Formats: sequence, C-alpha cells, structure tokens
Amino acid sequence: MNDPAPVKKPVSLTLPDGSVRTFDGPVTGLRLAGDIGPGLVKAALAIYVNGALWDLKREIDFDADVAIMTSKDEGALDLLRHDAAHVLAEAVQELFPGTQVTIGPNIEDGFYYDFARDEPFTEDDLAVIEARMHEIVERDEAITREVWDRNEAIDHFKSIGEIYKAEIIADLPEGEPITVYRQGDWKDLCRGPHLPSTGKLGTAFKLMKVAGAYWRGDARNEMLTRIYGTAWRDRKELKAYLHRLEEAAKRDHRKLGREMDLFHLQEEAQGSVFWHPNGYTVWLALENYIRMRLAGAGYREVKTPQLLDSKFWEQSGHWSKFRENMFVVPDEVPSTDEDAPVLSGDSRLMALKPMNCPAHVQIFKQGIKSYRDLPLRLAEFGCCHRNEAHGALHGLMRVRQMTQDDAHIFCREDQVTSESVAFCQLLISVYKDLGFDDVQVKLATRPDVRAGEDAVWDKAEKGLEDALVAAGLEYEVTPGEGAFYGPKLEFHLSDAIGRTWQCGTLQLDFVLPERLDASYIAEDGERHRPVMLHRAILGTLERFIGIMIEHYAGRLPLWLAPTQAVVTTITSDADAYAEQVCAQAKTAGLRVKLDVRNEKINYKVREHSHAKVPAILVVGKREAEEGRVSVRRLGTKDQTVMPLEDAIAALVDEARVPSSTPAA
Repeated sequence: MNDPAPVKKPVSLTLPDGSVRTFDGPVTGLRLAGDIGPGLVKAALAIYVNGALWDLKREIDFDADVAIMTSKDEGALDLLRHDAAHVLAEAVQELFPGTQVTIGPNIEDGFYYDFARDEPFTEDDLAVIEARMHEIVERDEAITREVWDRNEAIDHFKSIGEIYKAEIIADLPEGEPITVYRQGDWKDLCRGPHLPSTGKLGTAFKLMKVAGAYWRGDARNEMLTRIYGTAWRDRKELKAYLHRLEEAAKRDHRKLGREMDLFHLQEEAQGSVFWHPNGYTVWLALENYIRMRLAGAGYREVKTPQLLDSKFWEQSGHWSKFRENMFVVPDEVPSTDEDAPVLSGDSRLMALKPMNCPAHVQIFKQGIKSYRDLPLRLAEFGCCHRNEAHGALHGLMRVRQMTQDDAHIFCREDQVTSESVAFCQLLISVYKDLGFDDVQVKLATRPDVRAGEDAVWDKAEKGLEDALVAAGLEYEVTPGEGAFYGPKLEFHLSDAIGRTWQCGTLQLDFVLPERLDASYIAEDGERHRPVMLHRAILGTLERFIGIMIEHYAGRLPLWLAPTQAVVTTITSDADAYAEQVCAQAKTAGLRVKLDVRNEKINYKVREHSHAKVPAILVVGKREAEEGRVSVRRLGTKDQTVMPLEDAIAALVDEARVPSSTPAA
C-alpha cells in the first residue's frame, strides 16, 4: 500500500493594504504577483517577506506579511545595482577567462567589482565589457538561488581557481547558509537577493572608471583591479546622473579654488590648507557671520589648547575609540601622574585634539556652577586634527587640520527641549542665509558599541525626538548611527545640483559630564550632572567653504566674495577717474581692486569674470566726464550705465551681511 501524499499546509500572505491571499501550499513571490495581476508580474523585482527582501522565485512556506517590490520602491536601486555588479562580473569572466572575482557590492550611485588578474584592467577595457553586459541583459538569463554545503562550496570554488571565493566561504560563521546564484551558466557566491532574470536589469547602466584596491582593504594583501559603474531605473535617470557629474566637474572646488586664487594644498602638509588672501577673506567673512549669529543667540566664545594630556581622552572614552585617528606626541616633562600612559622612561603622551568636547568641560568645571548659571553656551572656532588616511583626503572636503564652528551647551534636563529647539531654529536660519533652503533631518540612534546604560540612551533619544516634534521638523530615524556617547541629529542640506551634504549636528550627551565629573549645584543644594549638547552648524569651515564654492559654482554672494568689484579702464584717459571710483567704493566699505593695465577691455573683463568677480565697473573718457560707471555683472553680457553714487549704493546694499540684526 502506498504512503499517503503529505498534506500541504495552507500559506496566508498579508498584503500592505491588509488584504490576505491564501494558497494551498508554499508559494513564490512570482506566483503571488501573477495572482494579483499580469501587470505586476512584469513590474515585480523582488518581494519583502516580514520585512526581509527575498527573490521572487524563492518559496514562502509560512504565513507572512509581504509586499512586492517594483522599480518605484525605495530599495529598488540597491537591488538593481547589486545585479549590475553580477552582470559585470559575468561579462568580465566571459571576455577574460582566468580572471577571479572577489567582492562586488552596490554603493551610493552605483556598484563595483574587484577582480584578480595578472594584467590589470585599464579604462580602454570598459567599452568592450559594457557591450558584453548589454548582451547578457538581452539574453535575459534566469537567475536562481541555490543553498550549498559549506565544504562542497569551498572545494568547488577552489577547483575552478576561485581562491578568493573559497576564502570568503571559509571565513563565514558556522551555520550560516552558503547561497550561490546561477545566472545562465555563470554562478557566484552571494547572499542575495537578486532579480528573477538579467533582463529585468534594463540598460540604464554605465561603467565609469578603473582603480586599484587591496584585497579586503588591507595594504598587506594583493592588489586587485576595481571596476566602478553606475546603474539607474531608466535611461532618463542615467542621463540626469551623468549630467550631474559633468556639472559637478565644472563646480569642483579645487579647480575653482585655483581659478579664484583661494587656497592650495601641497605634499609637504598633507590634509592641511594654505589659505591665500582671497580665500582667507572668504573664511573671515563666514566666521564673522557665524560669530555674530552665535553672539545674538547667547553663546560665549572661548579658546582652548591644541595639545591635551592623554588622560583627558582616556576619561572621555575617545582614547579607546579614536586613538588611531589622533596625532600623539610625547611630553618629555616628567609626569607626576602615575596613571598617565608612558612611551618610555618618564615621558607621557599628549594628543592634538580631534574635537573640543573635553576641553570645554574643563572650562565648565572652573568654579562652582549653580542651576541659575544654566544654560551655559560655550562656542569655539576650534582648530582640530584627525589622522585621516592619505587616500581619503579630498581638497577642502576631507582634511587633517580643520576648524569647527563648535559649541557645547551645558543645561539642566528640563532645558533640553527648549535649547534643542532654539538650536534647530538657529541652524535653519543660518542655512537659509547661506543659500540652502532644502534641509533634511535625521535622528541617529544608539550604536552597538557605546558608553552609558540603555536607560540613559532611552532618555537621550526621547529628548531629541521631543525637540524635533516641538520644533515642528520632519525627520528620519537612522538606527545605530549615533555617537558612542549619545544620539544625534544630523542636518543634511541639498546643493544647487541636488547633492546632499551632512553638515550640522546636535548630540545629546548624559555620558561625558559623568565621565569628566562635571556638576552644578541644583535648587536642592545637591550636586547634579548637567546635560551636554554638542552642536555645530557648518561642521568645519574648510568643508563648508568647499561646499559653498561648488553650490554657487564660484559665484559667491557679494557679501562673501573676496573681491566684490573691480574698477577697470577702457583707455588710460580714465585712469585718474578709475582711482577716484575705487577710493570712493573702498570708503563705502566694499572690497574693490583697481585694474588700469594697458590691456584691451575685453581681455580684462574676461580675466576678472574667470576669477568670478561679481561686479566689474568699467570707466572710459565719457564715464569720467559724466561721473558715471558702466556696471557689468558676472554671468551676463549686459552693461548698465549709472551714476557712480547709485552704483556704489546698490553694491553696498547687496553686500550687507544676512541677518545683520542678531536675534534677541
């Protein structure tokens, strides 16, 4: 007698609208999509199962909440880019047999794959590889998921010469499923998920560049060749992205910095900026503007040492977390502190400060503080140093020596919400003054490695959430991205070509005052710990100036421009009048230069326009006789002739510093 067939267990899948689809047994996302409608089968890319992303062909054998992913969903780009990396790897191995594949993740705006090959790839190889990728997409190869035995997988990849894949498998935790994805006749080790077939990828991808990369990012390992690419939902998105790249290249702050004679960097001072007079003029204008805004908001400016004993960094917790990013020097003076770390003999360690927090706590601790003294807002344009890797340095955007518009607010717990709201309002106002109206806020919560008890973190995270609600700001939560001593708000601004930059921060900290023994006398006569709000608006002046240069494409607002106007002559007959115009403009407070060189006027106008001078005041014999100037503004070919007094008055009005009346 035959055994009875196993009874299938029904599977109920709950869709986002609350409706339930029940099947008589295990069901794939592809079948579910077909059950909903044929249009969804064509659009479906993957399926969320209880929040986890699965392949459409993977069977679901339990009741679950599900949602079909299409190209319109937020996570679709990551999936497409991951698949693009696999199509790239298949194309490379078809074209260049013997090449080993290593790791190929999706990244922001695209993907890459690292290859091991005796002869490294070059930029000339990209066109042929990209063409083969298009062929693979046209073949519409089915993509299927397989679960393999660990040892069999290691043996298999070794047998086909894929030693890197074998090493990856061997390093995976015991018990973790070993999944291999087949793509036609090609296969790769991968956790997935993936599209149902290569045809779903579409053609909106492009290979961008070739670079070197060490295996697993370790300089002691083999050098691999990394091929970068970008992938998008459709050709329109790809075209827009490539246009943004072209525009970004034109706006590159390093290129514009040279043209405007703002700054330079050189090998002998890696990651530190040489500010030229023009650049430092921009710096001072921005610094003075922020100083004015801070004074109006009740901040008191301080200045703290560059070098601090390592004991402060040990007490604060930075030593264990940031030690490798700190510049450390020995102090040859014999130490009387038995607990101070030593290099040899009696030498102890000092460190160039990577941030200002412990130093500001030392100022707070001088003298007895009462609850009536709080909130105490201490601000500093603090010069800090961080030992960034050489390869990570990038113009003004990533430096080793930086100046932060840093401040710390010491307050009572009942003042956290009001102080946080006031800071958010100040920050939004400053960004608006500086030309950034689109600002997104993210709440970064506790990381896995952190200081302080969970109860303290609960209180800190709720404090920032309450402040965001009170300030009326929309926000996104980013789990695990907080600082090691407290959660933080991140303020991301969008520039003129749609890129986002994280600049401002507000961190709520109960931990550091405890670690560094900061206290105040409360109304009950007892000592209490203050809450410490770490905050910055610009982040660092270097990086923010770089962002502004690119945002404005070098055409800075008049109040920030290093040279606000140039007075230049058509003929030497007007030299004396040009000097008079220049002197009068300087007396009115404008930053003006005089150009009476014996050059053609078109040459001079072109040169000053290239240097991004906002206004050129052209004078000739007729202007001298009539007491007028011909005003030419940057970016236009038109000239406006007007009385000298009117021209200067208009420029002076435009050059006023924004929000020049500080808030009470």
